[in-house]
Amino acid sequence: MFEPTPMQRNTDGPVIGLALGSGAARGWAHLGVLRGLAREGIEPQIVCGCSIGAFVGAALASGDLAKLTEWAESLKWQDVVSLLDVSLRGGLIKGQKLIQFFERNFVDRDFSQLDRRFACVATELQTGREIWLREGSVARAVRASIALPGLLTPVLRNGRLLVDGGLVNPVPVSLCRAMGAEIVIAVDLGSDVVGKSWRPSPGDDEESSNGWTERLFARLGLFANGANGGGRNGQQAAVDEDLPSLMTVLTSSINIMQVRIARSRLAGEPADVQISPRVAHLGTMDFHRAREAIVEGEAAVAAMLPALRYALSHR
Repeated sequence: MFEPTPMQRNTDGPVIGLALGSGAARGWAHLGVLRGLAREGIEPQIVCGCSIGAFVGAALASGDLAKLTEWAESLKWQDVVSLLDVSLRGGLIKGQKLIQFFERNFVDRDFSQLDRRFACVATELQTGREIWLREGSVARAVRASIALPGLLTPVLRNGRLLVDGGLVNPVPVSLCRAMGAEIVIAVDLGSDVVGKSWRPSPGDDEESSNGWTERLFARLGLFANGANGGGRNGQQAAVDEDLPSLMTVLTSSINIMQVRIARSRLAGEPADVQISPRVAHLGTMDFHRAREAIVEGEAAVAAMLPALRYALSHR
């Protein structure tokens, strides 16, 4: 599925680094980006990821990318729910089911055993420092990188509490450079997500982010508006009805934060080529919509082919 065509550059060309950004379920677009790059014969020697970008990047570096793609495309929303284990401390989801699934189906490796250089980003909760994970178990490192605050519980690693790397470096171009990349291709999943919750999405239905995800989190105690409305007077109830749900506020706030951080970091540490799939129509937990995300990833690569060819031919 991901076999490259003959490369348009020789094997003595520049060292290519790929920085895969954060974005929860929108991260399946990375699979489409990788498919599009492989078609062009562009094979990165260095892969760095943040959050879902770390998850996909680990599969690429481990040689499990085709298997991950097949699994992602087969997911139904019921399968997503089955991987969630409720927690009462540190986050809504422990993440143990997810990591156990990963270890059962995608062989965990030490970083030193990977097919290509890989690293991922996490954030130290106590200090706010950016942590680069490049040693030990790949699965455990990825679990730390995807620990979205409030959703997945933090990970204790070497005495540090680690959470999602998107808090500090959503698109880790700087990590690619530090690992020796001469050309960095960045994939930013947040280019169009701010304000997404207030834009109509013609494809929304009860299995979309505005449907099944709201019901899921209502079961976990994050009720949508009006679910606990008993005892309010009519005026207050009317005001509350105009307010967004808790999940809408939470995800929109995280989107704003990560977009602002990503733009700031990318302005100071620009990639040679930036690929920006248009995936705002996918919600935070829409992991069952991988096919849509993959198509957007491929389209984003196609749009940037002139820039990619130029960058590779001028080094």
